[in-house]
Amino acid sequence: MSSSDLFDIGLQPERTQLAWRRTALAIATASLIAARLCPALLGHVLWAIPGLLGVAFAVFVWMAARRRYRRYRRFAVATPADDPVSLPGAEQMLAVTVFGVVSGGVSLIIVFAVSSR
Repeated sequence: MSSSDLFDIGLQPERTQLAWRRTALAIATASLIAARLCPALLGHVLWAIPGLLGVAFAVFVWMAARRRYRRYRRFAVATPADDPVSLPGAEQMLAVTVFGVVSGGVSLIIVFAVSSR
């Protein structure tokens, strides 16, 4: 029995896609809350822009997860079991990390702006 006999190509990529979808849903939810509360707290409509950019980013993450899953399934089905499957790169993880750092910075700015009032 080879190690490829123990691997089901359908379950792990699907779980990964579902995890990315949950991440996108969490980003969208937090961004919509920010888009709603920030203008009320800071008194200017332009403070809704970071929240709306977060929603756009959540759509990007959702679509990237879908594209990643489809690409993996296409390669996994087309590739014989003995050949390694070429996995997608880490661009999506890097984008979410950068988004998290930038969101944290914007959050700090908002906290200091509200506390200085």
